[in-house]
Amino acid sequence: MSTKLKGKVALVTGGSRGLGAAIAEALADQGADVAISYTASAAKAEAVVEKLKAKGVRALAIQADQGDLATAGPLVDQVAAHFGKLDILVNNAAVAVQGRTVDDPALETAEYDRQWQVNVLGVVALTRAASRKLSDGGRIIFIGSGLGSKVPFPGVADYSGTKAAIAGYAKGVQRDLGPRNITVNVVQPGIMLTDMGTAAAGKLPDSVMDAHPIRRVATVEEVAAATVFLAGPDAGYIAGSIVDVSGGFLA
Repeated sequence: MSTKLKGKVALVTGGSRGLGAAIAEALADQGADVAISYTASAAKAEAVVEKLKAKGVRALAIQADQGDLATAGPLVDQVAAHFGKLDILVNNAAVAVQGRTVDDPALETAEYDRQWQVNVLGVVALTRAASRKLSDGGRIIFIGSGLGSKVPFPGVADYSGTKAAIAGYAKGVQRDLGPRNITVNVVQPGIMLTDMGTAAAGKLPDSVMDAHPIRRVATVEEVAAATVFLAGPDAGYIAGSIVDVSGGFLA
């Protein structure tokens, strides 16, 4: 196991499954102690924690609904109290509500509004809370989406909007926290082999896959590797950047 992140404490939101779990494991592989947050999947979260502990690091799962802004401060406080500090924040938790155009009378407004609450306001609340605890020289990585930069098909306006908002917010956070040598970056995956992404990949028109110079979708491990690199010591001068992990789709 590499020790580039040994002694560091990371919080990965939405870490009970999919990309969040892959990021948590990749951080632990580099020696970091890791806290993950989850909304409802307690058993899955504890299974991830056991995997992390088996790698020889400290780990903790904390229930927190990112759609409830009041949970942000207590979540950060619990991480800092348990581990003694916080060095790395990975804003990964998000929901994806897609498939209906904005003029569709069947569009469920409440569901789409919650998407904004979780993907934007919840991320902002957590970033504000974490920034007050984050060690100087720390790292914040936002998990965005290629759909925040490029929208190749209908039915994703709100989701795309939330991810574009986060990309702009991250650049402002970098300006605010740069004097403390805290780097703030965004990782924008393309389509990934998560449960949702795998299902979507099978329904994509050939024109979308043809737009990928590397004609396949990403693995969560590839996206996690980019995230962990930004969290590490070799990325200390990468700041305010958007890193695309999209097989060239966004080129």
